[in-house]
Amino acid sequence: MSTNRRDFIKFVVAGSVAAGCPIDLSLLAQTENPKGAAVEGEDNRICHAVRDGKVFTRPPVSARHDVVIAGGGVSGLAAAYLLQNRDFLLLEKEPHWGGNAYLMEYEGAAYATGTAFLDKSEVSYNFAEEIGLKPLPVDCWDGTLVKGEFVADTWGDGLDKLPYAESIRESFKKFKKEILAIDVKTRSTELMNLPFSDFMKGYPEELRQWWDGYGPSNWGATSEDTAAGIGIADLQYIAGNNRKDDRYTWPGGLGVITKKLAEILQPKFADRMQTGATIVAVVPGKDDVQVAYMQGADLKTVAAKAVIMATPKFITRRLVEGLPEKQNDAMQQMRYIPYPVVNLIFDKPVFNKGYDTWCPGNTFTDFIVADWVARNQPGYKQKYNILSCYTPLHEEERASLLSEPSARRVAANVLRDFQKLFPGSNVDPLEVHLYRRGHPMYVPAPGVYTKTQPAVREPMDRVFFANTDSEGPVSTTAAAIMAARRAVKQAEARLAGKSVPTQTALAL
Repeated sequence: MSTNRRDFIKFVVAGSVAAGCPIDLSLLAQTENPKGAAVEGEDNRICHAVRDGKVFTRPPVSARHDVVIAGGGVSGLAAAYLLQNRDFLLLEKEPHWGGNAYLMEYEGAAYATGTAFLDKSEVSYNFAEEIGLKPLPVDCWDGTLVKGEFVADTWGDGLDKLPYAESIRESFKKFKKEILAIDVKTRSTELMNLPFSDFMKGYPEELRQWWDGYGPSNWGATSEDTAAGIGIADLQYIAGNNRKDDRYTWPGGLGVITKKLAEILQPKFADRMQTGATIVAVVPGKDDVQVAYMQGADLKTVAAKAVIMATPKFITRRLVEGLPEKQNDAMQQMRYIPYPVVNLIFDKPVFNKGYDTWCPGNTFTDFIVADWVARNQPGYKQKYNILSCYTPLHEEERASLLSEPSARRVAANVLRDFQKLFPGSNVDPLEVHLYRRGHPMYVPAPGVYTKTQPAVREPMDRVFFANTDSEGPVSTTAAAIMAARRAVKQAEARLAGKSVPTQTALAL
């Protein structure tokens, strides 16, 4: 695409590099910020100050609550929903609710900026129904675009159609056969402490390249950084002999869940749900926990009988005073990837062949047709073909999301690669929307689920730990809801003067 053509396409950058991002602050001074550049999203100066150890002088306590919930993503909103019979205060640093499950729209057409789908077997499916949502079936195994050719159902019939040499196709089939023969349940502990890449030794680069796109997009890690049990279980799901695509979603992805939760809670608890509230300190005491936070230019302190930290652990450890050394060390071991999502908005059909399509060897890993599950709804007619391009980055590339110009370059590279992807893809979109997040998914490396996360979520008297990175084995909406349920149960027990229940986690 020529420079002149690109100049006529509107690029919109939203979101932020999340609080406490482990980047040298000097990078902020080095990035471009041209006059007049409009960037949606938050100002991270307070968060960066917390990250760098600034101590804020807390004012006197101005209000008291049963429970303060830190973080208004899926986990925090779910905790608030479960605590409706309590005097809770929900604090969220962004100007909106949703966290990694945040829905956006273009002229009424919804698209995802993060989490895309859930499985019928997950707690998130029943939870969605409980709050009045009807999940819509995906019913389409993932395809792959390679060398300009679209191959449907990659790990099913598609293995015979991949445009590779016959020897490489046979290697894909051999790998599938070997992985399907593994008994994950009996070898669970062993497999969660080995890298997935160990099972790819001797296989061609094309196989590893496919998984090194699939892994970062779905759970935040390449094959080398993925616990083998995660990759093996996933392939057995998508390629097993008795497989069934039980994925469900909505136009806009799982942001529909957080939007619905906010709609349920805000009419009743608007005075106890505060956005733009950046927590700077959580200080446990003998009889309560004091929480200091900035809202606008005001520094406030509230006290609670219990606190639920529904925040990523890289910032949680900087906020909560007095963390036990072992727990602090475990939180420090958690790694996170930067992960922008680029939505290409077309006013004509460009691609509608499959729900989620993998694109090995490009700047983005895969793209989703935003309204895929709405196609069969009565009276539905596609007005905009919105394609959500998932673009997980390497940890060292986080700085590329710090400024609007560098984030635009990420989006421009995605558009460039997309327009070379297949015959008919060289079409200019109406707009390109990039939503940037610095730390949305933790890296599920070997040992994280079996060793690190049990230490991370250990209750701390009146402080309890939710968020998807407390639970595992990967970053999912289901894990976020499970973490909220566990933390609420623990907080309720503490408020009632009972022993705090033993921690639980999702089974692999």
